[in-house]
Amino acid sequence: MAANCVRVVGSLLVKSVNFASTTNPVTLQFCRQICGTPALHRKNLAAAGPDKFTAEFIQKQIEEFEIGKRHLASMMEEDPENFTQEDIDKSISYLFPSGLFEKKARPLMKHPDEIFPKQRAMQWGPDGRPFHFLFYTGKQSYYSLMHELYSKVLNVDKHQDRLRAKGLFSAEPKQIPLGTSRWLTKEELEALLVETISSQDYDRFIQLMERLLSMPYSSLEEQFVLRHRQQLEAQSMHQVVLPLQKDDRGVDFSTAEGKRKTSKASVVVRDCGSGCISINGQDYLNYFPVLQDREQLMFPLQFAGLLGRFDLECTVSGGGRASQAGALRLAISRALLSFLPEREREPMRQAGLLTPDPRVRERKKPGQEGARRKFTWKKR
Repeated sequence: MAANCVRVVGSLLVKSVNFASTTNPVTLQFCRQICGTPALHRKNLAAAGPDKFTAEFIQKQIEEFEIGKRHLASMMEEDPENFTQEDIDKSISYLFPSGLFEKKARPLMKHPDEIFPKQRAMQWGPDGRPFHFLFYTGKQSYYSLMHELYSKVLNVDKHQDRLRAKGLFSAEPKQIPLGTSRWLTKEELEALLVETISSQDYDRFIQLMERLLSMPYSSLEEQFVLRHRQQLEAQSMHQVVLPLQKDDRGVDFSTAEGKRKTSKASVVVRDCGSGCISINGQDYLNYFPVLQDREQLMFPLQFAGLLGRFDLECTVSGGGRASQAGALRLAISRALLSFLPEREREPMRQAGLLTPDPRVRERKKPGQEGARRKFTWKKR
């Protein structure tokens, strides 16, 4: 009985559809519109991933950038051929002044290579098979780097075992110079690999690199290690080191200037060997009664191991005693560079003796009692 009812209902539905299709075609179109909801045609933006920029698109952007740079140079009455990125930034800030605190919201004009992120080349062939055996890990560049790094560790370990077997193992082999470099940051490593990694992945990379460096014969892979380190710019190389001068008595001397807050100082360092220090015509003990200020003054000489060798004639003005001591410290450090060999200048920079102190007194804010202090709040 139930089976007969199903056959009857099915035959009725087929007949109704055939009748609708023969008599009124609009009926089927209306049914399709009802069934085709917008949710079925909505694009999954999250699954689409980052935007892909073709080589033709990047080339077009570069051409438009060059045209815009020439127009901007003409507006600023500059030579378009020698118009650098620094000139572009100054021109943009002059033509479009912005008081926005967020740097990403300010107007800018940069080369497309700096705006659009790097992209990978095609990862699979015409047959749809990936080129790399680590493609399905999702981080093939990272795991390839880790495989290569671990193979370097094993190679160094085998080399050390061979030296031990022959009795040629040295306890003090050559070390990799790492004093003026640092490891690549997580962002820099991601840019090198052209893929995103997690903090745990970055930590594992650093741990394995440190393990390689802890091995006595790690210098065998010096080129590989330095490839993943960023050289620090030696600021002491940019210091203007004036040559030594001679006075009427034939004594070598050097001059330098320094600033700290509103204080300005100038120092004349003479290689006399008496160790006298005068500030504005007074002895430094009388001019700086506070011990901390005298320590600031003498620290450059103490750090360089030159206490008691030079005579110092100091002139300082403006500010208080603490800022004057900071200005004199910077001026003395700069003057001592003329007497020091080049290899001893970088330690002075690393100690902070050649770096000006940019801190200044913070201004008072309107509606407040001071720079940070607020008025006392009273309920009544």
